[in-house]
Amino acid sequence: MKRTPRLALHVVVVLLTVTSASEAAADDGTGPFGVTTVAAAIPQNARVGALFDGRQHICTASVVRSPHRDLIVTAAHCLDGKDGDLLFVPGYRDGRAPYGKWKVGKRYMPEGWSRGQDEDSDVAFATVEGDVQDSVGGNRFVTGTATGATAVTVTGYPSARDVPISCTNKPTAHSRTQQRIECPEFTGGTSGSPWVNGDGQVVGVLGGHEQGGATADVSYSVVLGAEAAALYRDAIC
Repeated sequence: MKRTPRLALHVVVVLLTVTSASEAAADDGTGPFGVTTVAAAIPQNARVGALFDGRQHICTASVVRSPHRDLIVTAAHCLDGKDGDLLFVPGYRDGRAPYGKWKVGKRYMPEGWSRGQDEDSDVAFATVEGDVQDSVGGNRFVTGTATGATAVTVTGYPSARDVPISCTNKPTAHSRTQQRIECPEFTGGTSGSPWVNGDGQVVGVLGGHEQGGATADVSYSVVLGAEAAALYRDAIC
């Protein structure tokens, strides 16, 4: 679970004025860079939802395209050890579930995570009961994209809020296997948030190093490579 200082969970997101110098290019997603705001209630954001273990909001997940139209992606540490019923609530906002509550079914974990909770394998898929993609759409899951090739928009659900937040910036390399992004206020509960580029492709999932980051202002993702690609192929079979 993304670890953050206790006080950070209660920080109010500040809406900053957009200046022309900080606007993101159209193919880089929506701007400005490095500013966190409440995510708009638009169809694209409905693909992202809160992940609940009983009544407890534990993480974030999002719908990705699949032949069976029932697949979500999140961080592996969000699913590991959760033996009870998990619910995915896309577009969750102010305690309401405008697109329903979807029971999580089969879970797909990478071998690196299953064997030793390797932080370089902190990505996972799960099916839900029903064709959630027909209700909210889905983003493409893409591997092999160069870190920082374009900006990405990260959207997730902090546990201390009942609305999603969103931030656009360019990721940078933390290591050969990890990428990082500077976006404020991504506190506990945002693990599993998708990193979506301007083409609507998921090119990162908040998690990985320090299970997503030890501070609220810097978040991490596994570099999506061969292991993630193989896991996706397994999940869509």
